[in-house]
Amino acid sequence: MTADPPPAAAGMRATLNARVEKIFDHASDTRSLFLSLTSGKHLRFIPGQFISITIPLGDETRSRPYSIASDPEDRGPFEICFNRVEGGRGVGWMFERRVGDTIDFSGPFGAFTIDRAPAAQAGFIAEGTAIAPIRPMLKRALASSPREGAPPKIHLIYAAPDREHILYAAELGELARTASNFSYQTVIAPPEKIYDRLFELAQARWVIGDADRTRQFYICGVGKGVIRLRDLIRGAGYERRAVHYEQW
Repeated sequence: MTADPPPAAAGMRATLNARVEKIFDHASDTRSLFLSLTSGKHLRFIPGQFISITIPLGDETRSRPYSIASDPEDRGPFEICFNRVEGGRGVGWMFERRVGDTIDFSGPFGAFTIDRAPAAQAGFIAEGTAIAPIRPMLKRALASSPREGAPPKIHLIYAAPDREHILYAAELGELARTASNFSYQTVIAPPEKIYDRLFELAQARWVIGDADRTRQFYICGVGKGVIRLRDLIRGAGYERRAVHYEQW
């Protein structure tokens, strides 16, 4: 019996092929594709990892990373989530895919991962579609039981320009209702102000709020705002290795 494809190690670029099984539009400019391997096997990955999709554009072929938004424990199709970018030819090709189409990719890749419950309290920060890798990371953290004592508290700060772009809102609400150690807050702000608001909230909660510096952090988003958040938290006295981040 052949084993399922394992999570790819650095440097491994074997090409896999997946079929589009389902399409879901979160908003007019934000879409999820649900993919299954044409081999019939289950893709093995660690929460937080991404795949690199081959995008043929006629005059050139590009390779673009897309984070896996689903739980590796789900045995059905795996999910990737993305949004339109003005002038983005690659994502335009992605929006043209239809159910039944096939996609070539390599991976999974990435070290921005979590595979068990954190030993200390954890803070997650995301904006827009950057919730994609955070979503399975939260599920894994909440599903894993610590060796002893009460599970550490986990808090998510999630920002978007409007309510429509707060993805998986019902699921996050259900997690907050059923997991006593999980809480989250959403931030609605104009795109140019999103990282200012995230900075203010992270500073108030985790820097000024108390003297505890044992927490772990997972930050994902677009642009220099991610680095600003990273530097805020590290500069407040948290260990460098405790602040995990992925900048798109």
